[in-house]
Parts: sequence; structure tokens; C-alpha cells
Amino acid sequence: MPKLVDVFTQDERRSQVIKVCLQLIDREVQDKTGLSGMAIKAGYAAVKGIRPGFVDRVVEDLLPEFAGAVDPIYQEALAKGRPVAQHFVDERARVADSLLAITDGRARKTKSGVVKATYERLRGSAKKNVEAAVPRLGELVQKHTA
Repeated sequence: MPKLVDVFTQDERRSQVIKVCLQLIDREVQDKTGLSGMAIKAGYAAVKGIRPGFVDRVVEDLLPEFAGAVDPIYQEALAKGRPVAQHFVDERARVADSLLAITDGRARKTKSGVVKATYERLRGSAKKNVEAAVPRLGELVQKHTA
């Protein structure tokens, strides 16, 4: 079974996966409501405002790491003959923890004060928000690995 990072970083697939990831992020942010939703939207706007294409570059840079982080869960789904999207939903806490381990590490190393401050301010609710995005992420993985 091919590794997720190999599938997602193939030249013909990479740009499409990045585009769909960016759409997923935009939709997730858009769907947030209430006070926490306002904070997420403001934080996302601040990060997007750092420089044009900043979020695009971050997604492009992190794609191999993210794919590697969730690959064990993807491989489990394949080994068990389960739909990938459903397996991701069933394992949403593991998916979230795997992705957040990467962003936590990157946030610690960033030189951007805006990124670091925004991440630290929103990190407390991050797992809940990443878990909420897992159904869309699972669908993305399932569609682009079929």
C-alpha cells in the first residue's frame, strides 16, 4: 500500500490536494460561530494578512508532514477494508493529535510574532476544531487516494 505522503506529493496530484486543503480550511473557518468563531476568524484573517499567499505556502510546506502524520490511520483503514473517510471520523482524536503535534512544533519554531501569538491564543480550542474538520479531511483523503 502506498504511503499517503507519496500519493499526495506526486506532481500531478500535489497542486490539486493543496487547493482542496485550502478550501477545506476556508470552509472550516467560515463555519465557526459564536465568540470562539469570531476569534478564529480574526486569527485566520491576521495570519492571512502577514503576506499574500502565506497560508498557501504554509499548507504546501506542511503537506508532506501532515500526510506522514495521518498515514498510519490511513493505512489502518486500508488494512481493515474500511472506508478511509469513516475510519478518520472514528479516529478523529488520533487524527487531531497527529496534526497538532506538527503545528505545535512549527509554532514553537516560528519567527513570526503574529503567527506565534495567534497560535498560542487559539491553541486551547484547537483539538476541538481540528476534530470538527476531520470528516472533511477524511473525505479529501479518500477522494484523492482513490
